[in-house]
Formats: sequence, C-alpha cells, structure tokens
Amino acid sequence: MITLSAIKAQAQVQTQTQVLTDSVLSVKQCVEIAIKNNLVVRQSELDMQRLRVGYIQAKENLLPSINGQVNHSINSGRSINPFTNSYVTQSYTSGDYGLNADLTLFSGLQNLNAIKQTSLNYQAGKMDFQQAKDQVTINVITAYLLVLDNTELLAQAYNQIDVSKKQVERLEILEKEGANKLPSDLYDLKGTYGDNQLNLVTTKNTLEASKLNLMQILNLPYKKDLKLEPVSVQDVAKQTDENSDQIFNTALQQLAYVKAAELRRRGAEKGVKVAKGALTPTISLFGGISTNYSSAAQNSVVRDSSIVNTGGFINTPTGPQSVFTKQANFDNHNIGYYDQFKNNYGTQFGIRLNIPILNYFQNHNRVKLAKIDLLESKYIEENTKIVLRQNVEQAYLNMTSAYNRYNVLVDQVKAYAESFRTAEIRFNAGVLTSVDFVVAKNNLDKANINLINARYDCFIYNKILDYYQGRLAL
Repeated sequence: MITLSAIKAQAQVQTQTQVLTDSVLSVKQCVEIAIKNNLVVRQSELDMQRLRVGYIQAKENLLPSINGQVNHSINSGRSINPFTNSYVTQSYTSGDYGLNADLTLFSGLQNLNAIKQTSLNYQAGKMDFQQAKDQVTINVITAYLLVLDNTELLAQAYNQIDVSKKQVERLEILEKEGANKLPSDLYDLKGTYGDNQLNLVTTKNTLEASKLNLMQILNLPYKKDLKLEPVSVQDVAKQTDENSDQIFNTALQQLAYVKAAELRRRGAEKGVKVAKGALTPTISLFGGISTNYSSAAQNSVVRDSSIVNTGGFINTPTGPQSVFTKQANFDNHNIGYYDQFKNNYGTQFGIRLNIPILNYFQNHNRVKLAKIDLLESKYIEENTKIVLRQNVEQAYLNMTSAYNRYNVLVDQVKAYAESFRTAEIRFNAGVLTSVDFVVAKNNLDKANINLINARYDCFIYNKILDYYQGRLAL
C-alpha cells in the first residue's frame, strides 16, 4: 500500500514536471499546482477535518448511550452460587448478561452549547484552510512576478550589451583604419562593455534564483527551461480607487484569518457557557435488562415416594410404637442455559438526578480557565485587526509610492532615451566624448531597470490590496 502511494505520488510529480516542460504556465496554473502540493495547506485541511469530526461528535452526544456487558467466570472452592445465593463448595461456571441505556435530559445546556462551540471552531478551521490557500496564492504571485521582472531585466541586459558591442566594433574598425581620433574612447567603451557583460551574468543568476524560488513554492523539481505567461502591461501599472480606510473596512469583512479570529472568540464565549453548565444538576433517564447463568443451578423432580421412620414413637396399650411417614424422593437435574437465560430475565428503569456539590473545585476552575481562554481569544482578535490595519496602510503606501515612481520613470525613460539617441548620433559623428556617451547610456540603462522594477512593484502591491479586499483574481 505504501509502495503504491509512493508510485502515485511520483507519477503525479512527473506529470506536473512534464506540464512545466511542455507548456507555458500561467499564474493561475502555478497557484493551482502550489495549493495542491503545499504541505501546509494539506495540514490545514486535516485540521479542518479534525474540527469537523469534533462538531459531529458534539451533535451525537445528544443521543442516548447504550452499552452491553457479558461476564463469564469459572469458580472453584467456597463461593456463592448466583442461582441460590447460598455458599457452595464446588467448581462451576457462571455468566452475567446486561444491556443498559442512559439518556441525558438536562445538564446545564452543556451539550447544546458544546454543539455551538464546535460549530464555530469548525467554521474557523474552514477559514484557516482558506487563509493557507490565500497565503500560498500571494507567495506564488510574488515569486511569479519576480521571475517575469528578472526576465525583462535580462532582456534589458542583452540590449545594453548589444549597444555596447556595436560601439566597440565600430571603434575597433576606426582604430584599424586610423580614423579614431581618441584611442581612449575605444577603451572606455570596452570597459562599459565589460560592465554590461558582468551585469548580464548577475542578471542571469538572479533570474535562475527566482525560478528556483518559484519551483520550490510549487514543490516541484527545478527546471531551467521554465516558461511563464507574461502579464498585460495594462494590468500592471494601475492605482486602486479606494483609500486605506475603505480597504481596511472591506478586509474586516472579507479576509479569512480575520473571520477565523472572530469565530474563535465566539467559540470561546460558548466555551464559558459549557464550563458553567457543569455546575448545574444533571437529570437523566436510565434503564436496563439483565439475566444470568450458573452451571450449579439445579431443580428437583419427584421420582417416587417411600415410607420412612421418623425416629419418633407413640404410646399404645401394647407399648411404644414407631412413627412412619410417607416421604417423596427427588431427582436433581441441571437447568439448561436457555431456560436460565429466560427465567432469570429482569429489567430496571428510572430517573437519575446528579447534583455536583464538591469535586475538588474542578468545575469552578474549568470556568476560570474558560474565561481566560475567552480573554485570550479577544486579545488575538483585537491584535489581528491591529496588524491588518498596519499591513493595509503599509501596502497602500507601497502601492501609491510605486505608482508615482512608475509615472515619473515613464517620463524619465522617454527623456533619457531621447538624450541617448542624440548622444549616440553626436558620438558617432565624433563631436562627443566617450565619457559623455557612457554617461548618457548608463542613465538610460538605469532608468529602464528602475521602470521595470516599478512596473512590477505596482502589480504586486495592487494584488496584495486586492487580496485584502477579497477580490484576488488571477
């Protein structure tokens, strides 16, 4: 069975790996794979199922309890015969059989409050399960966008190298022809070309590291040829219409982990009522049937009669005469198992009142502990909301800053692009030094890199804000 499970798991991983190799993955597909493979999500699902079992058990506690018992024993020496209830000195077997039922009529509403408490805890478990999936979704989106970000940066690095390489090749030709007025220009451009090559190596490593990070989140083996579906630029650079207060108020109603904290607080309130219910009397119905058997059980049957001397006498004129009487003679027969089972049958029925008076103050202390649990759950709920507000405010600030930075960088890239275009023309014409050309090129390269990063920052922070508002779409 274990081997079969291992084979299935291996086949599943191979199938998912094949999908990664043969197709371009979208962010939605990555999220689905990650949720399916994530062990934290699986564990959260098990916790939810465990709470569901507890909820079902709480409801089933309203049912009567029915128990049967069977006792068989072998007795020897002096013991009490259960059939005659008298002492005997012999070996025999005996058996007792019973069936008892008990139904609680009232116990301080403990069972009803326990049902409500376990129901709330089960609902909180559902929210925890959803939160685990949401967290994986956010992690996948962040890692996915980081790969796309680094992919664009790699393309930018190749573009930098292409520009530098063309200029180096042009100056080398001029150098051979003796037309290069400033030999230092060639070496300046070669140095810049070397910087671009070094940046390319670094960017490649960064891209592979981001791919590795994504594959680890998906819980799949690393694939160097991983292909991802790009996101639309229109979806990247945008600003939400809501302010941070509106987003926070929406998050209070939508976020799974906020709901979970609230549900656990309400469950703790029911827990106090459950504990207090143990201080009240309990009323229950009980009933049962029983019978028994003994191999020493016998009955006597009249066989015949005979005249026997009583040992007494009477005086007669002829002298004393012995007194005789008629005596019945009995044969003893063992009573059969079925007859004993039927004849010894008995029933009982009644109502029980149990009043807790002194039980080492356990019930009182349980109430105190339940109140402490309630207070703790209130603190957790309050802290959850405080942290949520802080996270929303921080995410909103990050989104606003990224959006403003993106808009500034768009204009900056346009300006530096035009500046580099004119600088390249002038440098090729020999009226601009290599230093000025390299400065113009570096300015444009830096602005392009910053624009790429800002664009994906906008996307990430907007997705985070969408998550807080319960409308995270893939």
